[in-house]
Amino acid sequence: MAHFIDRRLNAKGKSTVNRQRFLRRYKQQIKKAVSDSVTKRSVTDVTSGEKISIPAKNITEPVFHHGSGGDRQRVHPGNDQFTRGDRIERPPGGGGGGAGEGQASDTGEGQDDFVFDISKDEYLDMLFDDLALPNLQQNSLDKLVEFKTFRAGVTTDGVPANIHIVRSLRQSLARRTAMSGSKRRRKAELEQELAKLLDTPGSCADTIKQLEEEIAALQRKIDAVPFIDTFDLRYNAFVKRPVPTSKAVMFCLMDVSGSMDQATKDMAKRFYILLYLFLTRTYKSLDVVFIRHHTQAKEVDEHEFFYSQETGGTIVSSALKLMHEIQQERYPADEWNIYAAQASDGDNWADDSPQCRELLDKKLLPVCRYFTYIEITNRAHQTLWREYEALAGSNPHFALQHIRSVEDIYPVFRELFKKQQAA
Repeated sequence: MAHFIDRRLNAKGKSTVNRQRFLRRYKQQIKKAVSDSVTKRSVTDVTSGEKISIPAKNITEPVFHHGSGGDRQRVHPGNDQFTRGDRIERPPGGGGGGAGEGQASDTGEGQDDFVFDISKDEYLDMLFDDLALPNLQQNSLDKLVEFKTFRAGVTTDGVPANIHIVRSLRQSLARRTAMSGSKRRRKAELEQELAKLLDTPGSCADTIKQLEEEIAALQRKIDAVPFIDTFDLRYNAFVKRPVPTSKAVMFCLMDVSGSMDQATKDMAKRFYILLYLFLTRTYKSLDVVFIRHHTQAKEVDEHEFFYSQETGGTIVSSALKLMHEIQQERYPADEWNIYAAQASDGDNWADDSPQCRELLDKKLLPVCRYFTYIEITNRAHQTLWREYEALAGSNPHFALQHIRSVEDIYPVFRELFKKQQAA
């Protein structure tokens, strides 16, 4: 039996393979921890890594054991309390003497949760797993580019998880043949010569002994050739290739009127930060248009959108009108996939809500691939929601969601942008 010891030096990320295996194995627990962490972070800290805690019971190895049912006979050494036929009462509290409530004790033991750090990239990968822009169509093959992983033959460098076994063994066979081929031929010739001498009576014993020694020496040299070497190893190669899709633009409309208190604005910002990270991380090139509004709407840059303190009254239609103007001027519907996300507390000037409905119905929804409205309030739905709700039934690409607290932000975000199943 041969024993192979891998003495190759580890790369900088020497635990990469094991780490990825761990992340795949406990993906559901990690995703839940990541989703919970979104609500605990500050608005400016959503892009860093995270310290993940997994209950110790969730990372135990599976074991085979007898179930709790059935009839069994056991011999307990030292038993001086029970006799055959006695019935043993079930321990109170599930067998541990309690159910987690009571006074502190100076006995017993347990295990803390398993805690480990994930990087920024791992955090964002988990955050946006299985999400995509809905209804994306190929209007023109430029601007927006997605990357997909493709097989690209084999390479001499890689990680053990990507070893191409067949190609590695083929390379090993070729190397061993090249290194020991001449010795094997010479050995075969000497063995034939030795066989003739052994069949010939009166052959010289010294000659026979010399041939046997030479054959043994050649065999040792052949055996010294290693079965496999680092030179033989071949790995599956993978490359990321750009996949042309379409030009797309996302309009972000945020209400910053006086009715939006600071907590409501923070929730809106959290939602838009998630959306912005998702778009910029998933798609190489995509236009994002930021619009803030109170009684008047204004197109702003990223910094002003998230950090400006400007406020005022509430006329929501001003933002919809500005979006329509920008779309008509810069983003023709026959060339661009148009998306929009509107966040508000729903409080609007009473006479303005019907106008918002008409703008959506006549001008915006016909050109949008997907339009979503997020109402952020813990009160009853406002007039704007009721007007929009009348459009949702006849427009499947129009989605409404309600956010009541910080805990609702990430589930609502995933529901709005979950990847559609292929028909």
